Amino acid sequence: MSFNTKSSALLRCWGSRFWRRRRQQLCPLEGPFWSCFGGARPRPILDMSYSRHFLDFQGSSIPSSMKKLVVTKLSSNFREAVALRQDAPVPLPGDGDLLVRNRFIGINASDINYSAGRYDPSVKPPFDVGFEGIGDVVALGLSASARYTVGQAVAYMTPGSFAEYTVVPAKQAVLLPSVKPEFLTLMLSGTTAYISLKELGQLSEGKKVLVTAASGGTGQFAVQLSKKAKCHVIGTCSSDEKAGFLKSIGCDHPINYKTENVGAVIKRDYPEGMDVVYESVGGKMFDLAVNSLATKGRLIVIGFISGYQNPTGLQPVKAEMLPAKLLKKSASIQGFFLNHYLSEYKMAMEHLLTMYESGELVCEVDLGDMSPEGKFTGLESVFRAVDYMYMGKNIGKIVVELPNSVNSKL
Repeated sequence: MSFNTKSSALLRCWGSRFWRRRRQQLCPLEGPFWSCFGGARPRPILDMSYSRHFLDFQGSSIPSSMKKLVVTKLSSNFREAVALRQDAPVPLPGDGDLLVRNRFIGINASDINYSAGRYDPSVKPPFDVGFEGIGDVVALGLSASARYTVGQAVAYMTPGSFAEYTVVPAKQAVLLPSVKPEFLTLMLSGTTAYISLKELGQLSEGKKVLVTAASGGTGQFAVQLSKKAKCHVIGTCSSDEKAGFLKSIGCDHPINYKTENVGAVIKRDYPEGMDVVYESVGGKMFDLAVNSLATKGRLIVIGFISGYQNPTGLQPVKAEMLPAKLLKKSASIQGFFLNHYLSEYKMAMEHLLTMYESGELVCEVDLGDMSPEGKFTGLESVFRAVDYMYMGKNIGKIVVELPNSVNSKL
């Protein structure tokens, strides 16, 4: 392959940055750094003899700078907390890392919790934001090249996905047959539903399962997986359009809480109560879920989106009567946080991917086509996408598409 002067300079720049970083990591002592290896000069992190490691699979050069979103101020108001940087340096992959050019990024209710600093109070701004993405491998470390090559499609769940490029530890990447936004729906939303219901739900044939926010990113999977377990599924939603979607994926009884009293409907149609509740709304919906539990019923809390925009991150609940209500029914409430179940993650992803590819699972994606300003395209639209989610407009998982902005050819 022949390269022009500009491309050669780019490769030399990338190469020098990798060598400098590796020298600092491996041999901080004085003297020639290869003396750490018994006098033999080591092989570089990136195999310099293969220029493909510095290129994407279409032959476009990797730029030196990129756009990314950064938390500059801790706030539950995403627009106040986050800023778009236009000239952030493209990160360098380490020995076991992949550099991924993001094509689609997932929007989650917990993005606001992250920007507000609720997950790790010790982390101070500025810091990167975004939990999950899917894209193409455009560069990689030498150890990572044992399993991956440039041009492969991968998905990942790593902080810092709201960027044009993200460094992803190879061991955390999921190899995919192609770059499709449907695969992204499984990374966090799908696995949350799968693992929580498997580990905590104790689903079995005939059980009654209530799913709140059932037409959302994770609710859609809770509905379908409960039906696969031969349960009777009730799902709450906020429009007739969403109710229609829920019926299309197997929900037995959608309830539009804008036009129906959910508590009254459940008391009338299911007087014995719910065996399992998959709850992500919080506030009044949480109280309703507690009151709707059957004897030995189980309430799984995977979130409480109604309170995330508040300074405390919570909506008030009627907690003073909670012990008595649980005791009276021998019922239970359990929280679920995906990070505590990562040992089950690989298995869950493999199972969900198999279900999707065999046509057993619907992975509904909302790219914002019906939003007032149209499709969510580019990092600039992440702010609109978060607003759209908190207005409760989405059906399925909200995903932002990042167009290929790399145009220079070698």
